Amino acid sequence: MIATVSLSGIAHAAPTGEPRPWGSNDYQQGQGTVPPSAFGASAVSAGGLTHLALKDGGVVAWGNNNYGQATVPAAATSGVSAIAAGWAHGLALKNGGVIAWGNGFYGQNVVPAAATSGVSAISTSAYFNLALKNGGVLSWGSRTTVPATVTSGVTAISAGVDHGLALKNGGVLGWGNNAKGQITVPAAATSGVTAISGGFRHSLALKNGGVLAWGDNTYGQSSVPPEAQSDVVAIDAGYNHNVVLKADGSVFAWGSNLKQESRDTSSEPPMDMWKFSGVCAPVYAVSAGDGTGVALVDPSAPQFC
Repeated sequence: MIATVSLSGIAHAAPTGEPRPWGSNDYQQGQGTVPPSAFGASAVSAGGLTHLALKDGGVVAWGNNNYGQATVPAAATSGVSAIAAGWAHGLALKNGGVIAWGNGFYGQNVVPAAATSGVSAISTSAYFNLALKNGGVLSWGSRTTVPATVTSGVTAISAGVDHGLALKNGGVLGWGNNAKGQITVPAAATSGVTAISGGFRHSLALKNGGVLAWGDNTYGQSSVPPEAQSDVVAIDAGYNHNVVLKADGSVFAWGSNLKQESRDTSSEPPMDMWKFSGVCAPVYAVSAGDGTGVALVDPSAPQFC
């Protein structure tokens, strides 16, 4: 799960900075755990148990390693252009081919032949992966099929926990689990959309600088607050919360706050990474995971402001 100025679960080029996580630290993926080797990264991706950073074409991982997801394979230590972290596995895009490692409960760490060349984008969040190749979507892991509507003309992809999203001609298409209406795309999201992101059982779209959300709203994750209705340049849906990056370089998060992954204003100053009004420092990219978030920031920025 990743959000930069052009997002859909795939890391894009960004100014280099320092990855700063917040929220859950249950698996040593949170504050104070980022390895020095990740400083100067150009992209970040928050997973379920492990976080990834991209630095000088190589992947850096930290957090839980029960399934080998924090042990980056040699092939992913150079030449990588995009990263995506799942629940306990990682993906990297290198020379148009996907590299996968870590948990393989559903075969999500076994890359199909079709995804070994010609791929332009990758996405994952839990147990299945998506890849974009020649305008068509590839899927493997716990969900292996895609509808005919996303086999051509697709420009962006995002894998939720058990549903997929694609952007085609400015409209969102969804497939997979629909237990909470997460693939029932609202009329407003059928045109003019520029970015998409799938969460656990909810979905996001970015349109004219404002966020559209639908699906599960147990934690308020599908109720878009005023702060996310204008000047938004990137979006990312975590499992049950959302993070957006605004045009002024600030971050806003809402939804579940069980692990302080959204705004915590209970202390003074607020004990989260970001001021709840105004700008702490330039933020280059953000990513939301399972009760976690990671931002790529100017290394000179104070931790709290």
